[in-house]
Amino acid sequence: MIARLQPVGLLIGRVVLGIVFIAHGWQKWTGGIDATAEGFASMGIPAPTLSAYFTVLSELVGGALLILGALLPLVGLALAGVMLGAMYFVHLDGGFFSRDGGYEYVLVLAAASIAIGFSGGGLLAVDSLWLNKKGAPQAAEPAPAAA
Repeated sequence: MIARLQPVGLLIGRVVLGIVFIAHGWQKWTGGIDATAEGFASMGIPAPTLSAYFTVLSELVGGALLILGALLPLVGLALAGVMLGAMYFVHLDGGFFSRDGGYEYVLVLAAASIAIGFSGGGLLAVDSLWLNKKGAPQAAEPAPAAA
């Protein structure tokens, strides 16, 4: 029963996490990249313009790819990197709890990004169509013996 529900559970997780990232990326995009970069600079984030573009691109495109279940390991690492950067540069001094400006929320987003990114995405993910159609590891071809 659990095996049958796993793809649905992973789909729900991917869609919800993807929507959260798209919403945050959209907020930064519509607020203006320059304004986002200025905000990043005021928080001491290095290369603020480059960081703003990387963050918005990661959140918008990464969120959409999460929903589709495509390129999940790469997307998971990119989104976790953005969240860990936010944790280090912005939220670490606020303590743990997000109500105090802490890192609780971004840490959960980073962990969820890694967990879903390396989950395989389930049968309802685009990655499952081309990475491993049956969901089982493929046996490696034995190497030819040296003569």
